Amino acid sequence: MNATELEKLCVDWPGVTSSVKWEDDLVLSVSGKMFAVFCLRGPHRERISFKVDPERFLELTDQPGITPAAYMARAFWITIAEPDRFARPKLAQFIRRAYDLVRARLSKKQQAVLAEMESVGAPTKSAKAKSGKA
Repeated sequence: MNATELEKLCVDWPGVTSSVKWEDDLVLSVSGKMFAVFCLRGPHRERISFKVDPERFLELTDQPGITPAAYMARAFWITIAEPDRFARPKLAQFIRRAYDLVRARLSKKQQAVLAEMESVGAPTKSAKAKSGKA
């Protein structure tokens, strides 16, 4: 999975934004909270990190090619050094679960906005309504 595929996977999920941070990393966030990071260049190029269920953290990091994410392991993030070693559907499942975990920790108000966006099927509709533009 590369950066373009990762963005395509998440583009239709309510509240998702992507940006380049720290000059090297594509960061995917939901309502401003990170759920996945893809390294674009440098010595860690093409590594992907994301949040996992606390119950699965040790199980996953015991597998070859999966390590605790630097600086984020305490928040139950893992890093996959070679994403191409994993099937795309499995990676997509991991990324969606990371999104769901972070979304579940948002405020009730933010969750309600995302639920509304999801129900109308148009992520930008709610944002346009807030700005007064139709």
